Formats: sequence, C-alpha cells, structure tokens
Amino acid sequence: MNTILIGIAGGTGSGKTTLADRLVENFGSHEVSILRHDNYYKQHDEMSYEERTTLNYDHPDAFDTELLCGHIRALKSGQEIAMPVYDYAVHNRSERTVAVAPAPVIVLEGILIFAEQELCGLMDIRVFVDTDADVRILRRIIRDVKERGRSLDSVIEQYLTTVKPMHEQFVEPGKRRADIIIPQGGNNPVALEMLIQRVRKHLHGG
Repeated sequence: MNTILIGIAGGTGSGKTTLADRLVENFGSHEVSILRHDNYYKQHDEMSYEERTTLNYDHPDAFDTELLCGHIRALKSGQEIAMPVYDYAVHNRSERTVAVAPAPVIVLEGILIFAEQELCGLMDIRVFVDTDADVRILRRIIRDVKERGRSLDSVIEQYLTTVKPMHEQFVEPGKRRADIIIPQGGNNPVALEMLIQRVRKHLHGG
C-alpha cells in the first residue's frame, strides 16, 4: 500500500483538530485513518494523581514519540495498530485503546508533532494552522472549562506558566518545517478544499 502521512500542527485552540476532522469526514475509513497526538501522552502509573497534575504537558518530552513512530511505521506497512486513549480527568492513559486500520492516507494532528525530527521525517505533507493568540486562548478556556471541568483560574495559570512559553519555544518554530501554512484552520474552506483535492489525487493515483 502506498501510504502518505499528513501532519496537521498548530497551537492550542488554533483549529487544527477541526481541520483534521473535516478532512477525514470527506472520505471513508478505508481511505483515511486519523491519529491524535494527545493520545500518545506518556503513561505515568507510577505517579499519584497530584504528581501527574504538575507535569508539563506542553513539552515534547511529555509524549511517547517512540511508540507513535512505531505505530506510523506499522500502519505504513499495512498493519493495524491499537492507539492508546488518554483520559484528561485522571491525567493518564486509560485502559482503553482504539483500533486504527491501515489506509492509503493517514492524518496525524497535534500541537507538537513538528517538534520531533524523527516524527516530522515520517510525514509526506506538513500543514501548520496559524491562528491569532487571543483567539486560541479564548477557545482553550471554553474547551477546558466546559468540556474538561477545569476552573477558569487553573486554565489561565497553566496558559501563562507552560502553554504560552512552550508555544513560543516549540510550536511556533514548527512553521519553518511546514509545507503549507493555513490561517484559521477548520474555518478556512478554501484551504480545506485544497487538502481534500490533494487526498483525492493520491487515492485515485493522480
């Protein structure tokens, strides 16, 4: 199987997940598979819940890059993988996994996927979603408070102490590794259509 990997990166709340989801929705599961970088946070069963809450989840070291790269290589060679599932409520991996089947196109979305050279090297197309910082922080506040049960104060503190400095150190430089930079992510229909056409071209041997 001639498989291509499309990496979609961008800051927290940039719209990269929306873009990835809308891209995948246009194709069947036998045509396009999706991987979520967030599911590859390292497992920390050896730590207490309190200890896990103090970890910096916006640093590349927070991710199990070795496992993710291994899974990508397995998919490219035609093997099904068991993608881990991360539980934000306990700041650790759950016992559940999601079966991901090999497909001609794999989409990988995540904040820090361009920060690791080995991971970046596996990608055939690198897309960076570029959105203004004020929009991104507002989206993150809404998501974390409404969907993840966080307090407003904790979200703001985390943003100022880790999210913002890690974005400037690791996420923003990822633009230089991108093949395509897309403003506004999933809210950019022209860019989405271009990606859809690129995937169709690959699927139909263009």
